[in-house]
Amino acid sequence: MADLFWPALALVLVFEGLLPFIAPGAWRRVFSEMLKMNDGQIRFFGLCSLCAGVLLWWWVG
Repeated sequence: MADLFWPALALVLVFEGLLPFIAPGAWRRVFSEMLKMNDGQIRFFGLCSLCAGVLLWWWVG
């Protein structure tokens, strides 16, 4: 399990860095729109992301 943590973290960082590198204007617009969202909406998207990650982890593992 521990041997998968660092490669998984590296992959997350690669994906997180793609949009700001390729399209910084779009990245800025996305974040400005996120600032307009209320806490409940942000939590909902966070929950969806968590569930998708757990389901993918379960499916692959």
